[in-house]
Amino acid sequence: MSRFFFSGLVAFAASCGMAGEPEWPQFRGPNGSGIAATAKPPVEFGPDKNVKWKVVVPPGASSPVIAGDKLFLTAFDDGKLFTVAYSIATGKELWRSEAPAKKIEAFHKTEGSPAASSVVTDGKIVVAYFGSCGVLAYDFAGKELWKYELPMAQTAADFGTGVSPILVDGIVILQRDEMKEAKLIAIDAADGSRKWEKKRPTSTSYGTPTVWDTEGGKQIVCAGYGKMVGYDLKTGDEKWSVMGMPSACCTTAVVGDGMLYFSGWSPGDAEDKEFKLPAFDDLLNQGDADKDGKISLAESENTFLKGFFESNDTDKDGFITRAEWDAQMKFMSIGKNSAFAVKAGGKGDITKTHIAWKKTKGMPYVPSAILVGRQFFMVKDGGLCTAYDAKTGKDIYVQERGAIQGRYYASPVSANGFIYIVTLDDGAFTVLKAGADMPDVVVKNPKLGEKTAATPAIVGDTLYVRTAKHLWAFAEKK
Repeated sequence: MSRFFFSGLVAFAASCGMAGEPEWPQFRGPNGSGIAATAKPPVEFGPDKNVKWKVVVPPGASSPVIAGDKLFLTAFDDGKLFTVAYSIATGKELWRSEAPAKKIEAFHKTEGSPAASSVVTDGKIVVAYFGSCGVLAYDFAGKELWKYELPMAQTAADFGTGVSPILVDGIVILQRDEMKEAKLIAIDAADGSRKWEKKRPTSTSYGTPTVWDTEGGKQIVCAGYGKMVGYDLKTGDEKWSVMGMPSACCTTAVVGDGMLYFSGWSPGDAEDKEFKLPAFDDLLNQGDADKDGKISLAESENTFLKGFFESNDTDKDGFITRAEWDAQMKFMSIGKNSAFAVKAGGKGDITKTHIAWKKTKGMPYVPSAILVGRQFFMVKDGGLCTAYDAKTGKDIYVQERGAIQGRYYASPVSANGFIYIVTLDDGAFTVLKAGADMPDVVVKNPKLGEKTAATPAIVGDTLYVRTAKHLWAFAEKK
């Protein structure tokens, strides 16, 4: 190889942003762990402190993904879907490529988004998924490489898609749990061809699958309605299953020390002593002003269903009836909420044989738990924090108010011995010391002042945060 050609190749790779293995390649970073092992971001930051840069971004709920000198988001702007690339040095938008959706999937207008799925990258290509149209791959200059078309997803209660794709050993994995044709799909990252496909239970889940590297080979672990399943990466064959899962799985499992950990909660579990869905008669007592035995949109504003009328008006006739509500209750009652650890090596139904420990308190609805050292840590609405000993399941602390009060969608992330947690409605960060025997608050940072549903990304000395209207980079001033 001539020196000229070699130099040109290096320059080309640098211009495309290919700088080896990405440091934050998917939703929640390396293998969905939420851990930035060598990073040292600031612990004190806010609208007026340690802001490296701040730029306006289009709407969307996907989390930042970073490779080389680029950061990637998906967005829903002016009725169109995009994958967008930014410079991590300045926040400047570098390119945006449109996903040609014929129709946009139904989604909850305040809590969902048709651009909720984060991209995944191997440092060479960027893969995006949209429930409205399917999977698309781009090079680092924004050129479309291939497209795997899918019919528009239909999600439970028209909430919208939430799952993100993952990429392992040259295979793109998509857990497409929806109400029509639920399936687990493996796509060749090189050309977009299908490698295998497996049917899934017809229901909706929102968590991203996890890769579990076991002695028997790599497995794809999918949490869904009724059960968790481990699939063989190469063939898609089902290896094992665990019964008893939340009715709406929003969270992602995590692996460490030879085990797999999961924590999830959803309304409807009959054994949940802390939260009960109201009976239809309760809704009538709260809101049925005209006493016609059903709930209209206006009447729903005075009930438990405020803001979620359309999601529960399943036949779209402008009313929620007893039959509709009872059907929803029956669907949700299948759910079982818990946090548990799974031992490797099981085959078939391993619910009674390979669960190392199981707990029923502290589980989050949307934020995925994180494995930090010896602790399996989670945060739920209200700022309630829970940590279990990862090996034994022993309580370290359970539902202690360690974080700022509020709702939580973004998953906690960790770096340099700290855990970063952010509220949904106003972007207020709590930073905790990792590994403490009680929630050890290092700092409660000032509000960013915008809704923050996306999980932050951490690379090097910088914390990257997507809020409703902006993308922020926080780093200590030097």
